[in-house]
Amino acid sequence: MPNRSFLSLAGFILLIAATYCPLIKPFGIFPAMDIYDLKQAFGITLLLVGVIGILGIVLRQRGIAKLCAWASLLLIVIFYAGVQFQVHHFFTFIPFGSVARFLTRQIRLKWGWYLLFAGPVLAIAGIYTTKRSNTASNNQQKQN
Repeated sequence: MPNRSFLSLAGFILLIAATYCPLIKPFGIFPAMDIYDLKQAFGITLLLVGVIGILGIVLRQRGIAKLCAWASLLLIVIFYAGVQFQVHHFFTFIPFGSVARFLTRQIRLKWGWYLLFAGPVLAIAGIYTTKRSNTASNNQQKQN
């Protein structure tokens, strides 16, 4: 594995670790929920994408790693949009708008979202910096 691939490897490891971090804390009295508490099948899918991305880096399959990096970012964006939609529309059954808005404000997003987004961004950055470095070294070899 080339040294330049460590950034992508760190991104996928961060992605896998972020699936266990707290994402939502409802009402301040319940324990914080990670991705497996919110949607277990989605969490397992994201975990598998991260593992396949790591295997793509270790086995030097740039296409697989690139696909997994972009897929994980897309999955996280879709999951974030779904969580936002669910949080803002969960209390619509209450006929009093002020009570519904108050209850919606009591559901807090936690710091795990930062890590969940940072993992794929690091993986994508590592994929593209590795590609540019290989292109630059090939051009330098052609000049010699």
